[in-house]
Amino acid sequence: MSELRIGVLTCSDTRSAGTAEDTSGKALIELAQARNWFVASYHVVPDDHETIANAIIEMADVDEVDIILTTGGTGLGPRDVCPEATLSHADREVPGIAEALRAESMRITKRAMLSRGVAALRGRTLIINFPGSEKAARESFEIVADQLEHAVAMIAGGGHG
Repeated sequence: MSELRIGVLTCSDTRSAGTAEDTSGKALIELAQARNWFVASYHVVPDDHETIANAIIEMADVDEVDIILTTGGTGLGPRDVCPEATLSHADREVPGIAEALRAESMRITKRAMLSRGVAALRGRTLIINFPGSEKAARESFEIVADQLEHAVAMIAGGGHG
């Protein structure tokens, strides 16, 4: 498998306004680079449906990343709209990833059941929503990371081997 091209998208009003540091997005960059994956795109945007959707479109269609890892905006708060923004321009859902994230995260904290994160495809780009805390983003990455190279190969038309 060739090096994966990764996009990291942090969805947070406070982080985009500069009133809080983006530790979860930076953690995802660090984790991806530790696997020798190339982080081709990184954005911090407010919790706004249109802004999130536009960032996803840019990363998928212009930057041509293989995977977009979002962090934040997956909870029950009134401005937590990342799952809706993700699905608004997706071609297909990939429910098993979100199911696995919630199931494994429930072993760590029962609050994982409150996550509304989704996974979906836009063209040849896999989009996965992670929670906004650095700890939860790191844990979520570790749950799915071993499957991402195979997922990208399948999206490109590779076999199930």
